[in-house]
Amino acid sequence: MDLFDPSTPLPPWFSEEDLSVYASLYEKSGFRFALQVPYRTLTVDIGIVNPKVAAPALLIMGEKDYVLKFPGMEDYIRTGAVKNLVPDLDITFVAEGSHFVHEQFPEQINHLIITFLAKHK
Repeated sequence: MDLFDPSTPLPPWFSEEDLSVYASLYEKSGFRFALQVPYRTLTVDIGIVNPKVAAPALLIMGEKDYVLKFPGMEDYIRTGAVKNLVPDLDITFVAEGSHFVHEQFPEQINHLIITFLAKHK
């Protein structure tokens, strides 16, 4: 993946100390689990007949999230095709947000989550 340039400075909301904490956690637990998340195991048959999510769901993404650069991902989300699997999905984009939008804009994200939960009491 050519999405990361090691010469790029860390953003102001992510310190060298933050980076050290994340790195130490990966050293302790390894990186294997992160590679086994569902989108990496789509070909494994786990017996789910109807993979639709029946519960209301909220997707908050940054407009600058690198995930949108994955082939087909931006169209899948922006066209609403994702709602074929998650019919009751609210999608919100944060203009200056990246993949770590919750760390960049915690108050805004908390407000979005609280509003979503209140709507679905």
